[in-house]
Amino acid sequence: MTDILSIPVKRTDGGETTLGQYKGQVMLVVNVASKCGLTKQYEGLEKLYEDKREKGFVIAAFPANDFKGQEPGTDAEIVEFCQLTYDVKFPIFSKISVKGEDKHPLYKALTGSGVSTTGDGPMKERLRGHGMQVAEDGEIIWNFEKFLIGRDGKIAARFAPDVTAEDSRLIAALDRELAKT
Repeated sequence: MTDILSIPVKRTDGGETTLGQYKGQVMLVVNVASKCGLTKQYEGLEKLYEDKREKGFVIAAFPANDFKGQEPGTDAEIVEFCQLTYDVKFPIFSKISVKGEDKHPLYKALTGSGVSTTGDGPMKERLRGHGMQVAEDGEIIWNFEKFLIGRDGKIAARFAPDVTAEDSRLIAALDRELAKT
């Protein structure tokens, strides 16, 4: 299995880095979008980050324009929107693709892990209700899907887009990982 922490990613300033800078922390990797019905989740994510970051928690946001063009902006526009609208302080990385032919290697590793998604039924039904085809093969189904990465750099859990930062299932999994040393 690919070491998620060693996969090259770009910061919004264009600089190359990896998620290895967060080794030893618990991380929530989220594909985000500014013009989505779920965008208000930034508020809960920021609150969760503020509440838990002293315990070794970080959120890594990856803007993606893969779903109905809901993240059309530049990296600078996305960061400005997040900071001005939701006072986001957690790291936002450069825009990537999370599905399809040009899927970023990070998301190839995440979706190829075989970790099952908690809470994906209602979101899939909602998307189908809007006449949309929904991936059944482990692909990202929409914006704000979440991967919880343990201190050991391994995927501990995966959550559907409509599982919010306040959801007891996500909080319980996060607290379990934070309790590990």
